Amino acid sequence: MEIITKNRKAYYEYEIIEKIEAGIVLKGTEVKSIRNRDVSINESFAHLDNGEIFIHNMHVGQYKQGNRENHDPKRVRKLLLHKKEIDKIAGKIKQKGYTMVPLSLYLKEGLVKIELALVRGKSKVDKRESIKKRIIDREIQRAMR
Repeated sequence: MEIITKNRKAYYEYEIIEKIEAGIVLKGTEVKSIRNRDVSINESFAHLDNGEIFIHNMHVGQYKQGNRENHDPKRVRKLLLHKKEIDKIAGKIKQKGYTMVPLSLYLKEGLVKIELALVRGKSKVDKRESIKKRIIDREIQRAMR
């Protein structure tokens, strides 16, 4: 498994409830751009629409050697999940405050996969607590060395 990009901000901004692996429907030039690491998932989110899940705001740069068949960098892309997984996610998303954000994009056996997380937004107090916990963990690690 080769990690292409991570959404580090998601761990700070959200409380992660559950993680899901999904495939993405891509064009050829998009796959080549992703392999060149010309991709950003920091501002992206997943949305349920008519029993299918789509990822919005995922920026995949245009392939440099692409021709007129090159893709739109911010187009909406369909995610590949089993029907049972989609139904399970749909039930949880309908609860107040839950959403889906990507955590990482990676290559698995030559295929581009995305790790989605079912998340709930953190308040400022929760964010401060996670910063304090991180500082304490670092100090413990230093003391153990």
